[in-house]
Amino acid sequence: MEAVRTCVGCRTRASRSSLLRVVARDSQLVVDERKSMPGRGAWVHPSPECAGNAIRRRAFVRALRVSGPLETQTFEEWLNSYGNQVNGSK
Repeated sequence: MEAVRTCVGCRTRASRSSLLRVVARDSQLVVDERKSMPGRGAWVHPSPECAGNAIRRRAFVRALRVSGPLETQTFEEWLNSYGNQVNGSK
């Protein structure tokens, strides 16, 4: 039986393998591709809608329990490149 996590963007439960794990490193949101980085992680669907909802609602800040704002630019760039790889674009 596979582990189930809750997406911080849409608040639905999904299998661990279908979600991205993100962590906070030096006030920066970083994708944990191997899902093994130390520290608290937050889970989100790899879609612009869920990521946008989580950023807009400050869900990453709450889930990761950081005190200040998080820099999300590199996370958003990674998410855009991930979407292009999935869709077959370059």
